[in-house]
Amino acid sequence: MEKERQLGFEIRTLNNCVKRFVHSTRPPEFEESTGVHGWAIRYFYENRNKDIFQRDFEARFSIRRSTATNMLKLMEKNGLITRESVAYDARLKRIVLTPKAVEIHKKAVKNIKKIENTLKLGISKEELDAFYSVVDKIKANLEVVE
Repeated sequence: MEKERQLGFEIRTLNNCVKRFVHSTRPPEFEESTGVHGWAIRYFYENRNKDIFQRDFEARFSIRRSTATNMLKLMEKNGLITRESVAYDARLKRIVLTPKAVEIHKKAVKNIKKIENTLKLGISKEELDAFYSVVDKIKANLEVVE
């Protein structure tokens, strides 16, 4: 008699498989930046035409000032960002991505597309639509509990 599959267990093992795959396809230049740095780079890249300050970063990621300070210092040390004064307020320093970070972002976008394509191999649009529908229902079920 076959054991009944458990949804939670299947989600966890799938998550582990995806994490391992993502890690194994990660370009070497990503090694010095954490996943959170990747999210930060994306945020700064998407807002590169605006003045973004530490307070904006704190608000966007819902983090404390000390956490943001430490993270930005590390990103600065790793050559991912610089902080530049703005003409209209000497106290403020806007956060600017370095060319190195822009290149990392572009490679990350390509890598994400490659990963997505691999994950979707052999899965029809209808199957993907059904999958996303089930995922949305599971999320809704969990939100009711919260």
